[in-house]
Order: sequence, then C-alpha cells, then structure tokens
Amino acid sequence: MAQVWKCTGLRWAAGGPVLEWDGGRRSALPRGKRVAFAVPEGGGRTCAGARGHACPVRSALPGTEAERAAEVRELHARAVALSGWPESLRPESCEVVDQVRAFGLDVGPDAFGEVVALVPGGGVSGELVAVAGPDLHLAVGGRGAVVLDTRLMTGWELVPSESAAAGCAFPVREFGREPDGLF
Repeated sequence: MAQVWKCTGLRWAAGGPVLEWDGGRRSALPRGKRVAFAVPEGGGRTCAGARGHACPVRSALPGTEAERAAEVRELHARAVALSGWPESLRPESCEVVDQVRAFGLDVGPDAFGEVVALVPGGGVSGELVAVAGPDLHLAVGGRGAVVLDTRLMTGWELVPSESAAAGCAFPVREFGREPDGLF
C-alpha cells in the first residue's frame, strides 16, 4: 500500500501556497504543478472541523476589473447604508483592489464546479491553475477547473492517485446560477 499522509492545511509561505502534512512535511504548490491524490477505500477523516456553517457557493466572478469593482462598491454602499452600527465601528470609504491577477484567476480555464466532500475511494488529479484563499483551482479532464477547498482535506488519510488521467471522482456541485454577490 502507498504511503498515507494526513493534510493539516494550506499555508502561505514567502514563495507561495504550501500544503502541510502531519509530521511537518510540506508540499509547495506552484502554478502548473500536477496535483493528484485519493482517499483509500475504507479511509476516513479522523478530525472534524468546528466551522459549524456551510461554505458559500462559489461561482464565476464578474468578467472585467471594472465590473468587479462596481459590484464591490455597490455592496459597500448597501453595507454603510445599514442602520445600527455599533459605536466601536465606523464606515470607511470604499477602496477596491482587484486581486484576480495576483491569485492567477485571470489565466487558465474557468471553474465549472466545486468539490463538496471527500469520500473513500474518490480522488482528484489535475493541473494547479490558481490558488485563492484556501481554494485550489485544478484543471481536470478538459471540462475546465474544479475548485477544491483545502479545508475539506484536513484530517483525511490521503494517498497518491493511481490514475494519471486528469479528473475528479469526488462529489462536485456544478455552478449553474448567477451569484447573489461576492459575499
């Protein structure tokens, strides 16, 4: 049987994103790297996160920097228009900084869906095209990119994927509706 590793999370080092594993081992995640792992049959998760809430549904961002900025400004205006701000908070001006290029979301295929769970016997294999926050965007099987929230990996026993073909055998929620906004 292949070596089994347990992911402890995604961290940001000076050189970029890094997956950390039990025992202190690290895997750098440069753009273009092939990422492939599987959950062995009968494998399981030994720790459960305490997030207590569902992850937001991800979808496509507005197409241009100007459209993204306009959406953020609109949301900011709605937020500062709310009444009942605590005395300890005061509204600030809206200063939009577009991070799409910084995270690599402007290159590579668009995301078609997100992994909703890791399951025993499942796996994913694809080229890393972008990293944003805890999310890896992996080009899989010619369909585009699937978004993998690395927080889902924490605590799972993971092994190298036996398949060289790009693809995803974890449950995926496909993006099919217009987003309600950025948040």
